Amino acid sequence: MSPLDRLTQLLAKLPGLGPRSARRVVLHLLQRRESLLMPLVSALSETASAMRSCPVCGNWDVVSPCLLCQDERRDQTLLCVVEDVADLWALERSRAFKGYYHVLGGTLSALDGIQPADLRIESLLVRVGEGHVREVILALSATLEGQTTAHYVQERLEKSDVQVSKLAHGLPIGGELDYLDEGTITAALTARR
Repeated sequence: MSPLDRLTQLLAKLPGLGPRSARRVVLHLLQRRESLLMPLVSALSETASAMRSCPVCGNWDVVSPCLLCQDERRDQTLLCVVEDVADLWALERSRAFKGYYHVLGGTLSALDGIQPADLRIESLLVRVGEGHVREVILALSATLEGQTTAHYVQERLEKSDVQVSKLAHGLPIGGELDYLDEGTITAALTARR
């Protein structure tokens, strides 16, 4: 396989890109080799070697623990549980949440074989058990898998002395946090129950 075909195939695996779009991207990069392709190669290499998953929350950063976990100005009594890092970033863009995060790494799915042991639920329970957290906000997507996961996590937290809340209804059913605008996320956080 030629380097051109390999690059096209890899780009086609990215969200929103199919084979035709990937070919257009490759052509665009080749036509701008010095101004775009080479800096992109350098940035990809640097990102691949520098970024690491935070052992505390699951966010991506160049330091460990991540800068969000190191920020002492955040409210340590609030812990927001999200499916993945894209959801964490969406909530951060809204600037409506001032506590800490916990990334589960997905949702429960019997069809896909994703069970509780495949997610970061046990580490969530350990964090809550440390005693600083007073409220856990379940900011999971309004999909069947998201709500099933929220219900499971809520059941696991019943024995702990924390309040469990969910984002307010008003998020579109079947919607995912990463695709919502900051205003919708802010309103959902403010009206949580």
